[in-house]
Amino acid sequence: MQQQGEGGSSNVFSMFEQSQIQEYKEAFTIIDQNRDGIISKDDLRDVLATMGQLNVKNEELEAMVKEASGPINFTVFLTMFGEKLKGADPEDVIVSAFKVLDPEATGFIKKEFLEELLTTQCDRFTPEEMTNLWAAFPPDVAGNVDYKNICYVITHGEDKEE
Repeated sequence: MQQQGEGGSSNVFSMFEQSQIQEYKEAFTIIDQNRDGIISKDDLRDVLATMGQLNVKNEELEAMVKEASGPINFTVFLTMFGEKLKGADPEDVIVSAFKVLDPEATGFIKKEFLEELLTTQCDRFTPEEMTNLWAAFPPDVAGNVDYKNICYVITHGEDKEE
């Protein structure tokens, strides 16, 4: 019988940047409440309790643990995230987020509206970042920003050929 652990594990690490692996390691360590290197039902129950989820059913915890093919060590944990992320097209996810801001489905958002959101919410953009954004994605004469082009460049790293 061939050992599958080693061959598969090296692949999963190549799916992520080193900084991402470090972030997943930190998350794993937080979830692994008893620090035994394996995420168990008890670990899940404890970490959910720290987040205010006190009445989680045993069946729900069983289902979470059963998503893995075996004990959830860090490599399995990383593999599970890799499989979840592989199915999602990041461009679709980002476009969907922008569509919330575009109820008429025009494919555009007003520059002023986007700028207000980006400079007042969450990780706020600096004036320099806004200047760079508008230099890369200039609004049209009516002040509309093509968010599908922004999404394309975010996910593909280059301007779309019109």
